Amino acid sequence: MCNIVTGQVFMLIPTALALMSCVFILFYISFTSNFFIHSHQTFSSFNTSLVANASIQRHTHLQFNGEPAEDSMGKEGNHVNENEVFHDRDAFMDNYKEMNRSLKIYVYPHQKGDPFSNALLPVDFEPSGNYASESYFKKVLAMSHFITKDPSNADLFFLPFSIARLRHDPRVGIGGIKDFIKNYIFNISHEYPYWNRTNGADHFYVACHSIGRFALEKVIDVKINAIQVVCSSSYFVSAYIPHKDASLPQIWPRLGGNPNLEPYKREKLGFFGGSLNSPVREKLLEWWGNDSDIFVHFGRLERSYAEELINSKFCLHVKGYEVNTARIADALFYGCVPVIIANHYDLPFADILDWKHFSVIVTTLDIPLLKKILQGITQQEYLVLQSNVFKVREHFQWHVSPVDFDAFYMVVYELWLRRSSLRLH
Repeated sequence: MCNIVTGQVFMLIPTALALMSCVFILFYISFTSNFFIHSHQTFSSFNTSLVANASIQRHTHLQFNGEPAEDSMGKEGNHVNENEVFHDRDAFMDNYKEMNRSLKIYVYPHQKGDPFSNALLPVDFEPSGNYASESYFKKVLAMSHFITKDPSNADLFFLPFSIARLRHDPRVGIGGIKDFIKNYIFNISHEYPYWNRTNGADHFYVACHSIGRFALEKVIDVKINAIQVVCSSSYFVSAYIPHKDASLPQIWPRLGGNPNLEPYKREKLGFFGGSLNSPVREKLLEWWGNDSDIFVHFGRLERSYAEELINSKFCLHVKGYEVNTARIADALFYGCVPVIIANHYDLPFADILDWKHFSVIVTTLDIPLLKKILQGITQQEYLVLQSNVFKVREHFQWHVSPVDFDAFYMVVYELWLRRSSLRLH
C-alpha cells in the first residue's frame, strides 16, 4: 500500500512541474510582449494590420450596425485632437540647441580637378527633380556652420559621393556603382585613419535614389556600420537598419510661398495621381478608379497636379516601386492631409514628429476600407489634422540658405541622434 501511494506521489511530481512551467512561461510572455510593444511603438509600428484596424476604429467610431458611436474617450477623445506634433517638443528643442552649438562634421576633401568631382563635390546650381534632396543636403552642408576642417574635432564624417550623379555618369552607371563605392572606401581607409577608428560607425552618406541602398553590397562594413540617410527607407528590406539609418524626405523643390486654401473649399475627399507601377496602385485603381469622392488617376491630368492637391482634403501617398515618393511633401506643401498607403515605410523624422497627428496611416490590406476610413473622420478631427499639416510643412522644405527647422536642419538633427562616440584604436 505504501508503495502504491509513493508511486502516485512520484507520478504527480512531473504534472506539478509542467503546470509550474506553464505559469512561468505565460508570465514571461505577458511581461516581454508588453515590453516590446511599448518599446517598438516609441519609434514606429505602422506596418501591421493591427495598426490599420486600430486606425479604422479611431477614425470611424462605427458600431457593429454601421452607425457612428462615441468611443470610451468621448466625442473629442480622438488622438487627432492633440495639437502637439512632436513626440517630445521640450527634449527636441534642448537637443536642437545643443546640436547647433556643438555638432561638427568632417567632409572628405576633393578638388574640382578630381576625375569624379562631378559626383563628389556639391552641385553649383539649385537642385531640382525627384532626387533633389540628395543634392540639397550636400550643397547646404558645405556652407553650414557644422563643417570642421579639423577631423580630430569631428563627431561625424561625411562620405560625399552622389548616387544620383554616379548613376548618370557613363564611366560608372548603375552597374558600376557598387565597385565605385568599394574603391572609394578602400582609398579613404588607407589614406586617412578615421574610418578605421570605428570601422565606419561615425560615417554617413546621403542618397535619395533607390539604388543607394543597394550600392553597398560589396562593402559590408558600410551597410552594417555607417549611417545611411536614404529616401527608400523601408524596414522590410535588410539593406536598411532602422534607428541606425535615417529616412531622408523626398521633396520636389517648389518656388514661392506656402499656398493655402480654406478646408471648407476643398471639393474632393481624396486624390491620387501617378503611374501604375506597383500591385498596391493596381489595387487602389481596382477599388477606387471610378469613385466620385476619391479621385484616382493614372496618366495625364485634365488640370494641374497642384490644383488637384489644393482642392482635395486628403492626398494619397501610395507605394510604387519603393515606399517613398515626393507625394507626402507635395501634400504638406499644399495643405492637404497625407494618407500613407505604404507598408514598412520608416517615415521621415519619425524620431521627432508624431505622424498620427497630421496624417492618416492605412495598410495596403485595408485599401477596400479607404473610403470608410476617410469619411469616418469628423470635420473637427480633420480641421485639427490640417492645422497640424501647416505646423509641420516647414520641416519638409529645402532652402539654399538653410532656415531653422527646415529639411536640412531636421536631417542634421537625425544625424545628431545617431552620432557615435565610439573610438577604436
